[in-house]
Amino acid sequence: MLSQFSRTELVIGKENIKKLNNSKVAVFGIGGVGSFVIEGLVRAGIGNFILVDKDNVDITNLNRQLIATKKTIGQAKVDIAKERLLDINPTAKIKTYKEFFLPETTGILDNSIDYIVDCIDTVTGKIELVIRANKLKIPIISAMGTGNKLDPTKFEIADIYNTSVCPLAKVMRKELRNRGIKKLKVVYSKEMPIKPKKDGEENVPGSISFVPSVAGLIIAGEVIKDIINKE
Repeated sequence: MLSQFSRTELVIGKENIKKLNNSKVAVFGIGGVGSFVIEGLVRAGIGNFILVDKDNVDITNLNRQLIATKKTIGQAKVDIAKERLLDINPTAKIKTYKEFFLPETTGILDNSIDYIVDCIDTVTGKIELVIRANKLKIPIISAMGTGNKLDPTKFEIADIYNTSVCPLAKVMRKELRNRGIKKLKVVYSKEMPIKPKKDGEENVPGSISFVPSVAGLIIAGEVIKDIINKE
């Protein structure tokens, strides 16, 4: 009997479909990158999610975020994301937290999680998430900067200490080294950032539809491959 995962099963096999259905992934940040991460994960068969994001959709999200439409403006991103994931797989188990992840945040992470995805913007939050993932021995992958970029073919998967060009990766390398973190899998771009054309808010990065989306799907692919290859 055909199921929604029949075509995926042809690629990875029935046992790996079961493994994905039983796995839990925590995604922090449901924006331009994170919304495509969860889309790739749920369609591949991940059955359990934790979604963390405090923001509501606003009009500036329409150019790049999968969950952003005219109808969803003003709604909480985690609520829209949960509804969308359940429309794709009604049997998925989804827990949402409408909050920013900060060093003082408690009560989200535990050893039931199989993988953590970091798609948040603040360096302090990203660093803290990596530290906690290491303490709990949970695999983590972190998105580096996708703003002010125009070439989605420049993304690479690497350890943070093998990155270059990306300004966010440079800051992360320094901060993680200072904290004794030995490694971190990241997706980053080797494209030199474009200088935003000033028209409105300063210090707000520019973005376009086909860059963060590609980063998100690359991350989803890494998570899926790592889970099915885990002994």
